[in-house]
Amino acid sequence: MKYIVFILFTVLTNAAAQLMLKQGMLNLGPLSFTADTFIVRIFQIVFSPWIFAGLVTFVISMASHLYVLSKVELSFAFPFLSLAYVAVAVFAYFIFHEDINAWRIAGIGFICVGTVLIAQSGSSSHDEGRALETAGATAKIGSPS
Repeated sequence: MKYIVFILFTVLTNAAAQLMLKQGMLNLGPLSFTADTFIVRIFQIVFSPWIFAGLVTFVISMASHLYVLSKVELSFAFPFLSLAYVAVAVFAYFIFHEDINAWRIAGIGFICVGTVLIAQSGSSSHDEGRALETAGATAKIGSPS
């Protein structure tokens, strides 16, 4: 649980990136590509301020996620990313006036319950695991055979 702040930072930056990308695509309008406009259109997309900010935020989120993965078990950290869906759904409702119907609310509830259960399961961090392995190796070396 000591890395939960970093896990939640990863979740929030991931959700923020999604919202920025959506805003960027709304500003650009529907996409259409032709052989003549393909390269120009790609540059318009990538260098749109909202999309560029979203991509940079994704890089920050990924860096945070890599840090988390160096500290805790993947099976503990990864399910928390589903909370990004919860954040995106709530913010999309308020910002983009997207629909949140009963099925989505039920799904969000299941995601939250599942995440709480995983959080309650605890996590052995890689640091703790290495310390235990080192202690075990030291005990074996120091013990008479």
